[in-house]
Amino acid sequence: FLERLDLSFNRLRWLPDDFTKSLSSLQELRLDHNLLQHIDSSSLSDSDNLKKLDLSHNQIQTLDVRAFNSLSRLRLLNLDGNKLNVLREGLLSRQQSLEVLLLNHNNISEIQTEALAPLRSLTILGLQGNQLEHIKFKTFLKLQTISTHMQMSLNPWVCDCDLQRVFGKIQYVRHLHVEDYRGIICHAPPQQAGSLLASMDSQLCMAETASVLVITITVLLAVIGALVKAERNRKNKQAASDAESQEK
Repeated sequence: FLERLDLSFNRLRWLPDDFTKSLSSLQELRLDHNLLQHIDSSSLSDSDNLKKLDLSHNQIQTLDVRAFNSLSRLRLLNLDGNKLNVLREGLLSRQQSLEVLLLNHNNISEIQTEALAPLRSLTILGLQGNQLEHIKFKTFLKLQTISTHMQMSLNPWVCDCDLQRVFGKIQYVRHLHVEDYRGIICHAPPQQAGSLLASMDSQLCMAETASVLVITITVLLAVIGALVKAERNRKNKQAASDAESQEK
């Protein structure tokens, strides 16, 4: 029975519905460096024993949310170098055995909150070179693994207090490790562009706190000014009223 199939470096544009129908013993499938744009729900439906799937360096923009439903034994999924925009909830719902998930150099700008939750065995998560500006702490807290090492540099990070707090919280979670944290470079706002996030850890929230403080003081001064003006007007009216009374 065929256990390994290498179809890399071809010009495959699509996979037929029954692509793996007679490949139930397959353990490794290489489809990298082709022209695939979409993976349908039925293309890999008979690959129950598949452990390694390489779909890297295609032009994949969309994945049917059920595309990997039959791949419950999958340990490595390589999607590097495609055109994915969103990591959707449900896509990896059956991948409790997945150890390596590579999503580097896509166009991912959003990771939905529950997208990573099923990955109980994940040890490596590659997210370098995408379009991530912000991330949610809850998304990564859902990763209930023994130890997960993540790569997240080369994204257009918007370095603000929220981002600092998220990475700060992640670093305090014992089983989560951002391997390239000290290489994460800010893309925005303009005054932070090109700076290392790690070098500005405390500055970002301090700057935000200072801004809030300035706004608060400005508002307080405006309120005090309004109260003083109102009191002055009241006294002027009272003085005018007293003067009229004396004239009478």
